[in-house]
Amino acid sequence: MFSIPATPATRIYQDERPFRFKRGGELPGLTLAYETWGELNADRSNAVLLFTGLSPSAHAASSADDPEDGWWEYMIGPGSAIDTDRYFVLCVNSLGSCMGSVGPASDNPATGKPWRLDFPALSIEDIAASTQRVVEHLGIGRLCAVMGPSMGGMSALAWLKQNPEGARHFLSISSAPRAEPFSIAIRSLQRELIASDPDFADGQYTDETWPRFGMRMARKLGMISYRSAVEWQDRFGRDQQSLYPKQPFTMNFEVESYLEAAAERFIGAFDPCSYLYLSQSMDGFDASENHADLAGALADVRLDSALVIGVDTDLLFPPRQQGEIARTLTAMGVETRLEMLPSPQGHDAFLVDFRNFGSVVGGYFRSIARTIDNGEFAA
Repeated sequence: MFSIPATPATRIYQDERPFRFKRGGELPGLTLAYETWGELNADRSNAVLLFTGLSPSAHAASSADDPEDGWWEYMIGPGSAIDTDRYFVLCVNSLGSCMGSVGPASDNPATGKPWRLDFPALSIEDIAASTQRVVEHLGIGRLCAVMGPSMGGMSALAWLKQNPEGARHFLSISSAPRAEPFSIAIRSLQRELIASDPDFADGQYTDETWPRFGMRMARKLGMISYRSAVEWQDRFGRDQQSLYPKQPFTMNFEVESYLEAAAERFIGAFDPCSYLYLSQSMDGFDASENHADLAGALADVRLDSALVIGVDTDLLFPPRQQGEIARTLTAMGVETRLEMLPSPQGHDAFLVDFRNFGSVVGGYFRSIARTIDNGEFAA
């Protein structure tokens, strides 16, 4: 069975209550991996819930228990943009993932074998609802803030719909209220590449017959969509590569070797079925579902403020989608700030563009801290 060893900082929450999925199906209980940074204050009003993108684990930042850098290392920590001397940060590995939480790679207790394609159909709403169980387990009533980048922003929106008075502040980063045709097309082709690999075998692959080709090509396609043509040009130009043997029709240019190296790192680092389930959950998400528009869907949500951040070169979650979220919240009377950042790094900019993102997110959390210090709200 595919598994990622738990880090010393990872905690495992076991919930024995059945969990019903939005689109049908049920688990007899939940196993969710999470990590925390900082300390809850006396009235538990300083908690920040961080939802992840598709592939990250709960290890968003290093800690005394685990000094290895996390996927958002520059953003979280003492004195950082999200200052853990002041805030308690909680990051939960998404339901359906393979980084410690229950998902298609986990064993089905009824068979003793991995769930694989027998796992219930997964939705973003399921990720949000399962994560709330960890929040309640920690005794947190109302969050100071809920936030997430990419898929995590979708999960945060779904969480707000389920818990309309559950947080005072909201941060949406390089995300969207729904998937658009371009991003659906990219993810659909990624899934097709994985599922059509003969070694995928309708989900019955093994460690010896891993669908390496499908995962390799899916990751390459993903990497192309995560960055921008501007960055590819500035970073690689037409430089020739020397890392891999050159082959007919490929492996001539440095950009090709970059994609190959990224794919090789990913092949054994993520379970194929987990990737399929999480990817499809993004395509199926529409925050306006069963409502005339996004405003109707979020009508019950009560926030003190919101920050919506996008990147001008993002192909997967383009600026117009950030604008829709910001305009909707503003029309609802929420004090909302929209920041469209100039970055050549496309969708992945939130992971690497410290100067832009660290400054904006840090400024927002400092403004929240001032309202706390001034006693402008009670827990």
